[in-house]
Amino acid sequence: MTHTRAVVISPTPESSGERRPNTAVRAELNGCPWHDVKAMLRQVGLRPTRQRMALGWILFAKGDRHITAEMLYEEATRAKVPVSLATVYNTLHQFTEVGLLRQVAVDGSKTYFDTNVSDHHHFFVEGEDALVDIPEADVIVDRMPTPPEGFEIARIDVVVRLKRKDE
Repeated sequence: MTHTRAVVISPTPESSGERRPNTAVRAELNGCPWHDVKAMLRQVGLRPTRQRMALGWILFAKGDRHITAEMLYEEATRAKVPVSLATVYNTLHQFTEVGLLRQVAVDGSKTYFDTNVSDHHHFFVEGEDALVDIPEADVIVDRMPTPPEGFEIARIDVVVRLKRKDE
């Protein structure tokens, strides 16, 4: 059994223009998904357009989850939300830039968006395309690499690939 570990180093939020999630955003939530999405969007400076509201409601109303653009597009289509796949991608990237989502690259062609923006790592179940959170205490990064001149490490993402045992 081969174990693969992918480590992704992102630029600092300051250098990339990315804003980190504001804890006040989550504190203002009142349990009504529609109101909560509107409050979250306003808190991070995004206009609560109909499409952002609808996609945000689909994303955040089900709690913490991992979703691809294609999965969100399918859910939106089933919910009769009139959006294009390009709009879904744009919205996911906007939400990521303002810290509402965290982007997790699994393969060069597979990117998930995580509604849990806290520091944590993931298992990726090959063949099932499932991304699962690893409990925070279960991963210890012992030694950090030295970043190149002019850079600092913003975060390290560990993705541990799993496959089912041959039975």
